[in-house]
Amino acid sequence: MSLHLFGAVLTGHGVAANNRGENEGNITTLQKLLWKGKVHTTVSSEAIRWAIRYYWQVKGYNKDKKEHVVNRVWVEQKQDHEWQDEKWEGWKKGGEKTFIDDDLLGFMRAEGSKTEGVKGSADKRRGCLEVARAISMTPFSGDLTFNAKSGEKGRTSLYGTEVHSTQYQYGFALTPERLREKARVLDALDAIVNLGEVAGNHSRFLFDFSPESIVLRITSDPAPRILYCFEESGNGTVSVEELARKIQVGDIKAEEVYLGGKIAENVSLKGIEGVKPYPGVKAAVEAFKTEVKKQLNL
Repeated sequence: MSLHLFGAVLTGHGVAANNRGENEGNITTLQKLLWKGKVHTTVSSEAIRWAIRYYWQVKGYNKDKKEHVVNRVWVEQKQDHEWQDEKWEGWKKGGEKTFIDDDLLGFMRAEGSKTEGVKGSADKRRGCLEVARAISMTPFSGDLTFNAKSGEKGRTSLYGTEVHSTQYQYGFALTPERLREKARVLDALDAIVNLGEVAGNHSRFLFDFSPESIVLRITSDPAPRILYCFEESGNGTVSVEELARKIQVGDIKAEEVYLGGKIAENVSLKGIEGVKPYPGVKAAVEAFKTEVKKQLNL
């Protein structure tokens, strides 16, 4: 049976607010959705994936060889990406070198046919590391800040910015056997536990997406069962009562679950034998990586 890795991440508190773009209106908005009957702010999975790729780019750059481990390289001076292997030759027959972002995050390029009646072509690979959209823990109350920007000839532009002081939760899934190089699963876990600035839209706001709490699961069960398991208790604390219930009734095996950070002290999970709690998120991820290496024979 296939081995599956699942995770649920809860960030620390921060203030989400997009910077104003050139073509924005008078109000700079945050992305929102209806979640359990109330309006919550959200950060796209694409923004999280961008940050993961950038982490690999910075962490994996070989200064001596001047080589990147990622195919899609972000160039700060150009404010754009450059490809190292734009045609993904490494994935074709006989190709040897593949890049970590192509392996874990996938790729696709579709080209239309140049001849009438002939189908077009597509180079594609589904991403092995699947990332869920991040959702705020608290509903959005409509907070706004008002700002002024000086324009030409003394003109002043007034605009507002939506802000949300909250935590975000998101999840991820990964099946190591689908990777060209299984050891890259460890790089995925490193990126998630060390994820820094994540934001979307025109400009990036500083919001620390490293986990304050993390729940990890290693299993042969293809269903995650732990996504969005964090719940706001109403008094500023976070609980995981539904996760505890699933473990207690046998839907999730206790020995499959690793807890890191504040959630490791949660009363709902106290006394459940088999669950592996760690006070720090880094310690939990390192222990989880040890088990992953053992089960994958890395």
